Amino acid sequence: MNEGDLSRPSVDSPGGGQSLHCTACEAALQSPGRDTVSFLLLDRLTIPLVGCAEHLEAFRSLCSLATDGSAELLEYRPAGGVRCPGCRHAPREPEQAIVPVGSGGLAILACESHQSDILDRFRTGLEVRRHLTSSLDESLTRSAIK
Repeated sequence: MNEGDLSRPSVDSPGGGQSLHCTACEAALQSPGRDTVSFLLLDRLTIPLVGCAEHLEAFRSLCSLATDGSAELLEYRPAGGVRCPGCRHAPREPEQAIVPVGSGGLAILACESHQSDILDRFRTGLEVRRHLTSSLDESLTRSAIK
């Protein structure tokens, strides 16, 4: 993996920089190395991620809302490693997109196809969470009115 700084265009604003308010995410992204890479296991995918533990877990949680199976986060390289050749070489790319998660952000070190798949699941997870929380808010409001 390249030990230099990762260029950090935001997924929401391609080509634009993003200011992170999480110093742990910033530190992980500034010095990506073996000790900062985690692996998201989702369905048949093994996706390397870089970020702080709190925001990685939030990302995993949201992605798990968009799958029938489980989503696991490992702090070590899983047995069998990363199967996709494009994802294996993605950490060597000079630029990585940053996905904003709460006050932090993380880099998805995957090929373009798998990165797109994971981002779609993340966005779907955000929509599911918004729907669930708005439904809950509406129920609480109705019960408070009665």
